[in-house]
Amino acid sequence: MDTSRRRFLQGGFGEADARDAIRLPWSTDHTAFINGCTRCGDCIACCPQRIIRPGAGGYPELDFSERECTFCGNCAHTCQQPLFDLEHPPWQHRAQIGTDCLTHAGIVCQNCKDACTASAIRFQFARGGIAKPVLDVDRCTGCGACIAPCPNDSIRMTTQPESSTPL
Repeated sequence: MDTSRRRFLQGGFGEADARDAIRLPWSTDHTAFINGCTRCGDCIACCPQRIIRPGAGGYPELDFSERECTFCGNCAHTCQQPLFDLEHPPWQHRAQIGTDCLTHAGIVCQNCKDACTASAIRFQFARGGIAKPVLDVDRCTGCGACIAPCPNDSIRMTTQPESSTPL
C-alpha cells in the first residue's frame, strides 16, 4: 500500500506534519498509533491539563505551550483502543535546550530551571559570564514544564534512545 496516499487520505499533507508530533504518553510507536487511533477525541476531553490537541489529520498530539504533562494516565485509561502500554515508562522524550537560549546572548534567565519539578535543569556558572543551563537527561521526565515559561522558545522535545536510564 502506498503510505503517502494513505497519509493524504488520513489528512496528512506533508511528510513531517504528523511524524514530528509528540504523541500521548504510553502510546505505542507512531505507525501503530496512527493505524489504531479513531480520532474520537476522548483523550482530548479527559486531559485535566488541556495539553492534548487535535493535530495533523485530527490525530491527538501534545502541546506544551501552556502547561506540562502530569502523567495522570487519563488519556490511556479513557482510550478504547489498545494503543497504550502502561507497563513501561511513558516515553523516551526529553527536553533539549537550544543554542538560541537567552543565556548565550548574555541575558540572565532561569525560567526553565524554576519550572522543572524533577530538578533536571541546573545552571553552571561561568567565570566572568552568565550561568548556562545544563540538562540532566537521566532526571528529565519529558513532562514539558520547561517549555511554556521559556521566553525565547529555546526548548524542544527530542526522542532519546531506548538505552537511556529508565524513569
